[in-house]
Amino acid sequence: MDALAGLLEGPRARGAFMIRACFEPPWCVRIEDRAPLTVMLMVRGEAWIMPDAGERVRLTAGDLAITRGPDPYTCADDPGTAPQAVIGPGAECSYPDGRSLNGVMDLGVRTWGDRLDGSTVMLIGTYLWQGEVSGRLLDALPPLLTLTSDVWDCPLTPFLMEEIVRDEPGQEVVLDRLLDLLVIAALRAWFSRPEAAAPAWYRALADPVVGRVLRLLQDDPAHPWTVASLAAKAGVSRAALARRFTELVGEPPMTYLTGWRLALAADRLRDSEATLEAIARQVGYGSAFALSSAFKRVYGVSPQEHRGRVA
Repeated sequence: MDALAGLLEGPRARGAFMIRACFEPPWCVRIEDRAPLTVMLMVRGEAWIMPDAGERVRLTAGDLAITRGPDPYTCADDPGTAPQAVIGPGAECSYPDGRSLNGVMDLGVRTWGDRLDGSTVMLIGTYLWQGEVSGRLLDALPPLLTLTSDVWDCPLTPFLMEEIVRDEPGQEVVLDRLLDLLVIAALRAWFSRPEAAAPAWYRALADPVVGRVLRLLQDDPAHPWTVASLAAKAGVSRAALARRFTELVGEPPMTYLTGWRLALAADRLRDSEATLEAIARQVGYGSAFALSSAFKRVYGVSPQEHRGRVA
């Protein structure tokens, strides 16, 4: 599994959705859904995103923003506009005084707001759950990041605008994949900046030796890898691989593999009903006992306790 694909695999299992938001100023929405990742793409008009802590940002047509939860924030046409709606966990909508707003602002298929022909149009995609695999990349992101249209041109906007309002068989799958593509393209653009603080393993993917080894480990974690077998695949000596991998990634190959296997196991415990024995085999452990021992050593709880924490 590719690292960026893995970023979104767990969150999608726990739910992801896209909507088109249409507003006519003045408008203001308070976001308190605690979603781990939300992407906002401005199609028309402008909007302000105002975190409770941190600098507010202004988006214009073509700009994109990604918020990393769970901290709340406010979106509005102007910083001075008072909230008119509150989005809570599970996409529950209410007025600021707590009265239910569900259904009141529905404007059609996956469309929400106050006017279908409003001068402000945004495409909003939300992932409702963060897994251990996704956390490896999300933790490197700031609470709010933006890509402006002068540095990043989103080629998906016309296609998203067309697909988001369709109501056809399989449409949710189409939108899930488009949302994934949008986020992956945005994160690639974000981390490609010279000043970006990308995780060490992400930067190491560009290395011809270490990048190949990382992909081997991510794509086939159940394989009985050794430093020797990885070095042979990469065409270098064991010593050279161990030295270069540790230098670029920050930990030895087998330590990275252990962390990757356990992160995969943690997510599969929470998003599937597979037995511990089956999950152990899927991620490269010889038995449920071996996985359980390693899991508790790293996470401080047993796999069963971790699975029981699912909301």
